[in-house]
Amino acid sequence: MLRFLNFAVLTLLVGSAALAYQTKYETIFYAEQVKKLEARVERDKDQITILKAEWQLLNRPSRLEQLAAKHLDLKALRAAQIAAAQDVPDRKVIADQIGAKLDALGITGSIPTPDSTRQSPGRTPNRTPGR
Repeated sequence: MLRFLNFAVLTLLVGSAALAYQTKYETIFYAEQVKKLEARVERDKDQITILKAEWQLLNRPSRLEQLAAKHLDLKALRAAQIAAAQDVPDRKVIADQIGAKLDALGITGSIPTPDSTRQSPGRTPNRTPGR
């Protein structure tokens, strides 16, 4: 009986030592992974800062003005091109006419919800295979 108890305690001791060893090295592995990810985040932040600076440099008004003069055939605005506010058509009237035409065709113009069973004519739902 005493030998069995000694063997069981020895087995338990070896098992707990192996578990502690494994846990230690898993912890070291995950700590290294965290350090790598932190370094990657810092590199990405630095890259974003550099890209923002380049964007500001490329969007300077003087540079854009030079590019527009070189590549666009822009002409000065004539007085005949300017319209008064009352010359612009009323938006509600146009929207109502278009809405009436869409209603006549049976198209609601709204975004369908997933649980909606009614579909617009001639359209099939986009479904991913396997879902």
